Amino acid sequence: MDIEKDLETTLLGPVLSNRDCGDCTICCTVLTVDTPDFQKPAGTSCPQLTAQGCSIHAVRPHICRTWFCAWRRIADMPDEARPDRSGILVSLDFVRQPRNCFEGVSILVRLLPSSDAIENGMARSILDRICDRLVPVWFTDGAKKMLMHPENDVATLVMSGAAAPAHLKDEVAAWRERYAVFATKA
Repeated sequence: MDIEKDLETTLLGPVLSNRDCGDCTICCTVLTVDTPDFQKPAGTSCPQLTAQGCSIHAVRPHICRTWFCAWRRIADMPDEARPDRSGILVSLDFVRQPRNCFEGVSILVRLLPSSDAIENGMARSILDRICDRLVPVWFTDGAKKMLMHPENDVATLVMSGAAAPAHLKDEVAAWRERYAVFATKA
């Protein structure tokens, strides 16, 4: 877990002191939690969650004290991007058995049920602010998961190992260098 926490700070930035969760408890329901001191399946409310918030906030598990969504870490995200306001939860995602080099460590943008973030433009606004890093970005609506960054032509070249055209050579090389550790072996 310490490695994951260091990666969250490296890839998303430190927790911003001028932002707090307030009434937002989206992570208490949406996320899977699987740590030695606390387990909860995705899409299930934490048993400690009440209408007033966390009933054990002062003594909550370590994961609940140290995990923060991307809205708490990325200053460029607007205030309206807080998950309970936007209908989108953005976080770093760790996949133990990735299907490709872009799944191991990535930013996952989750569209919450009944969200109108696509229609009102919030999804685009959030994606525009996070698709500028050398970190893969996936978008899921709960039914399917789509790679949003890097763009398809770059992703295809990175995964295939094919030579990149001159205008993409540096970008493809940067992605390959950073994500080679996640490349699948033939």
